[in-house]
Amino acid sequence: MAVKVYRPTSPGRRGMTGATFEEITKSSPEKSLVLPVRKRAGRNSQGRITVRHRGGGAKRNFRLVDFKRDKTGVPGRVASIEYDPNRSARIALIYYVDGDKRYILAPIGLNVDDMVKVGDDAEIKPGNALPLKLIPTGTMVHNIELQRGRGGQLVRSAGLAAQTVAVEGDYALVRLPSGETRRINSACLATIGQVGNIDHQGIKLGKAGRKRWQGIRPTVRGSAMTPRDHPHGGGEGRTPIGMPGPKTPWGKPALGYKTRRPKASDKLIVKSRRSK
Repeated sequence: MAVKVYRPTSPGRRGMTGATFEEITKSSPEKSLVLPVRKRAGRNSQGRITVRHRGGGAKRNFRLVDFKRDKTGVPGRVASIEYDPNRSARIALIYYVDGDKRYILAPIGLNVDDMVKVGDDAEIKPGNALPLKLIPTGTMVHNIELQRGRGGQLVRSAGLAAQTVAVEGDYALVRLPSGETRRINSACLATIGQVGNIDHQGIKLGKAGRKRWQGIRPTVRGSAMTPRDHPHGGGEGRTPIGMPGPKTPWGKPALGYKTRRPKASDKLIVKSRRSK
């Protein structure tokens, strides 16, 4: 994918860039793999906002993407490469020989009419999925499982790829895009290749309205609020924070203060993404 630059016909267009969509081969999705999306604007089942700055946005349908890759031993043909409004990556429509149709994440190098396969006997080529224990060291992978059969949870965004480092007993060492090196059960599946649409990070929205199309509402600074609305609020004119360290709207420490609770899976981290 390439990035196109718009002519500066207005202040919003100046500096705006967008995708060329040259890799897209089909404009409409497969109807059997589409579900409607009900917008919740960041609200939970009680109607209370639990995720701020959500709401509005363009209407979209959800594409059912196969992250589990459980069609073991059944080859499939890539029918099309399509756009997915729900994620940064492109998706590939696969026609399996048994008549089933599924979407998968489209890696770099996967083209229409290519064959993909899942299983121990699959080739090491983009789009195929194998257990980590059978993937050669140094191979770029994505859509990595953390628990066998649960489906890929890691490395799914546009342009990302992890690298297999080694296999030690029941675990495989994988270097993630964040720099973290982690032990993952060697029986877990991973898909070969780097996720496509690598120029996604280079796109500049250019104007606030384009952010609203994505369903993201404005964020107000705490210092612009009143003291009852935010710990940083109040004062005459522009004032400093005036407290030991910045706070969240609910009074908890922010910016550098560690709030993450220890998890059982921390023992599987060999090298932290924060270590230098």
